[in-house]
Amino acid sequence: MITIYGWSTNAWYSTSDLAACLRADSSTLRRRRTARPSQGPPFVTVSERVIMYSAVDVEEWLHSHRADPRREA
Repeated sequence: MITIYGWSTNAWYSTSDLAACLRADSSTLRRRRTARPSQGPPFVTVSERVIMYSAVDVEEWLHSHRADPRREA
């Protein structure tokens, strides 16, 4: 098991848990999730009120949004 930012890469996280890991507000994840097209990490709708995020998907999403200042210069 690999731990990154205090999370397990084979775990699933609720919106509030993921927000805490990312040091973001839950409302930010909700806005990104409900934007069309979706702008946030992939998610699973468990029920109307329960959304879960796979740590593996979140890690891939973070890497895909990584900015490299050397390339942007």
